[in-house]
Amino acid sequence: MDVAKIDINSYRDLLKKYIDHQDESSLYGAEQMSKAFIKNHILPDEIVSLHIQSLMELYPSLSQDIQNSMRFLLETMIYYGLAHQEYQALRENQLALRSEISLAANVQTTLLKTDKPDIEGLDIGVISMPAHQMNGDYYHFIKGKQDSLGIAVADVVGKGIPAALCMSMIKYSMDILEEEAMMPAKILKYLNRVVERNVDASMFITMFYAQYTPTDNLLRYASAGHEPGFFYCAQTDTFSEIETKGLVLGVLPDSAYPSYEQKINKGDMIILLTDGVTECRRGNEFIKREEVLDVIKQYMHLPAQDIVNHVYKYFERLQDFQLRDDFTLVILRREV
Repeated sequence: MDVAKIDINSYRDLLKKYIDHQDESSLYGAEQMSKAFIKNHILPDEIVSLHIQSLMELYPSLSQDIQNSMRFLLETMIYYGLAHQEYQALRENQLALRSEISLAANVQTTLLKTDKPDIEGLDIGVISMPAHQMNGDYYHFIKGKQDSLGIAVADVVGKGIPAALCMSMIKYSMDILEEEAMMPAKILKYLNRVVERNVDASMFITMFYAQYTPTDNLLRYASAGHEPGFFYCAQTDTFSEIETKGLVLGVLPDSAYPSYEQKINKGDMIILLTDGVTECRRGNEFIKREEVLDVIKQYMHLPAQDIVNHVYKYFERLQDFQLRDDFTLVILRREV
């Protein structure tokens, strides 16, 4: 114990005063002395040692049992002090890590930012909410010539900062492509090579890429193992699953991705999502995919952005406001 930092006589006198009188002024003095201990970084075992020393000076004939109990308390406080120091170090490291993750999340938001485009005759709604600070989901809009629209929805099998770095790589790989090269099957084949060459083999990326052209009202699309979306046909008032084939990005260097197309008529909707939507849980059980459609049906009379907002709020409440996976939902509806 660093006795230079502690007035032993003051502590002994304060202890004697309290033992004799048990008055409030003694307790106030103890409070002030405790603040001094904290300020001077005095450890718990040092305080106990000071207490024992003061007690022995005040009562030299203290019974052996009491002396032994004081020694036991001192040993306990020594181990407590070591454990507390370790806890404080871990806590400081944890706070530093949280700060770094928060900074990384802000950088991710900036890097992956994409504006919802204004396409005449097309109503667009989108929401993407991370389960934790870093988002493993990704969506991106690319507005081209004659109001063509590219839509990417992706999900990294893996979370945290590595997932964020993968998404940033995907975004900038897409940004350098010319519009003529943005056909769905071609872009997935290109991105597959990028991921296969640059991403750790333990990480995979699923992706759905579509291109809508208002000139012919066609949606051309391809999928790399991504969660199937839905197509709503206004004429028949029915939903159907968007069926595609394609291996997740990064598995094989020469994967090919079939291209599909769908005519989009007035009132039709395209619903794209990640598995954080379809794999929401009610308690310990996963919901059925049909429940997503049931919720969408309730709000189909609203604008697309309101629909996705209501769907998110529904499943957020269903999970007691604790998302278990990143949640991304995109709805496109032709209005004219």
